[in-house]
Amino acid sequence: AARANDLRDVGRRVLTLLTGAEPERQEPPANAILVAEELTPSDTASMDRAKVRGFCTTLGGATSHVAILARSLDIPAVAGIEPQALELPNGTPVILDGGKGTLRLKPTPEDIARIRETQERLAVRRQAEMAVAHEPAVTLDGHRMEVVGNIGGLAEAEQVPGLGGEGVGLLRSEFLFMERSTAPNEDEQFEAYKAIAEALGPDRPLIIRTLDVGGDKPLIYLPIPKEENPFLGERGLRIGLDRPEILRIQLRAILRAAAFGKVRVMFPMVGLLSELRDAKAMLEEERQRLGVGPIETGIMVEIPAAAIMAAQFAREADFFSIGTNDLTQYTLAMDRGHPKLAPKVDGLNPSVLRLIAWTVKAAHDQGKWVGVCGGIASDPQAVPLLIGLGVDELSVSLPTIPAIKAQIRNLWLHECQELATRALTLETAAEVRMAASAGMP
Repeated sequence: AARANDLRDVGRRVLTLLTGAEPERQEPPANAILVAEELTPSDTASMDRAKVRGFCTTLGGATSHVAILARSLDIPAVAGIEPQALELPNGTPVILDGGKGTLRLKPTPEDIARIRETQERLAVRRQAEMAVAHEPAVTLDGHRMEVVGNIGGLAEAEQVPGLGGEGVGLLRSEFLFMERSTAPNEDEQFEAYKAIAEALGPDRPLIIRTLDVGGDKPLIYLPIPKEENPFLGERGLRIGLDRPEILRIQLRAILRAAAFGKVRVMFPMVGLLSELRDAKAMLEEERQRLGVGPIETGIMVEIPAAAIMAAQFAREADFFSIGTNDLTQYTLAMDRGHPKLAPKVDGLNPSVLRLIAWTVKAAHDQGKWVGVCGGIASDPQAVPLLIGLGVDELSVSLPTIPAIKAQIRNLWLHECQELATRALTLETAAEVRMAASAGMP
């Protein structure tokens, strides 16, 4: 499973820190496509982009942490390929199509020529999208969508304005807490959030998700007892409420940083109203201690209970951000990193779409806005559906911002609404995708 892979990655990095011995790395040749059973997040982040053109794995799925990281780094990647690919000799010519999710073996000269033409065509389209990236994302009939980015640190924040991003819909604050022996103090966190807010400027929102770790994403200095099922154990806000000293320090840093930008705070893995109320009470106590003004407070909707109780949560939260990766696996009761089940974990499953529709209506009935920050926000097939369902904001992987904005400008709101209405009557994710493909310009 993907979580086990993350655990092994953390363990390997801890051993490296303790022993000082760097693991041996095999240097890939130029224009390499890596084929592996699985890759860790650190493997992916440290790839030599000058040589590695893409990678594929036999394990994992489209919403695994490695796949999400690959999209943020703009690395073509395919998960869940046939295990026989591991037996390919080094140097075997292949064609990796990240868009279609395929690995083609023994391509003919004609195949390669067609791919070259496709690459050239995509480069021209990308150039055209970048030329208008700073224009708003408005449908042909005048409906405005906000397109923002998912980021994991300052370097990515600095890219947002140049790509036409209208802000940050998800700052994964874990980057401050990982690969260290002690938790970051208040000043360290404040300086990091302040720098990111300043990089975005005064008009672009910055939504900071509080620490989202647990038994599946451990920290050396935050011991968590072994759990039978970390997915259903202490994670996200539950950890923060159980270890209030860590959450309070983070909330103070966020409140201080709010003076330097349009900062909002968002709590992850909220399933109970009492959890949100306790977190808001803690936030208010720290706000009064600091003597600063209030900030907008939202929750991640990634547990079905939060979606089902959206009307009640909307009375107490300023906004929702739907985390479709976790919402999908919790709704379907399928691990998104499971080698056999991962291909079935599709955010366009009608059950997930119904939860999104329910959440949006509940929020809008009380004047609250809804974003989507999961993988389907960056999926061209999903974009018309999300618009049609009434989602207000799409928080996407940075490289896709210009393309998603360009796509929105070619859509009609009423057609998106008709597509969404039809999708809610379908039975499978495959049927939804077929309907979306048929309705796309």
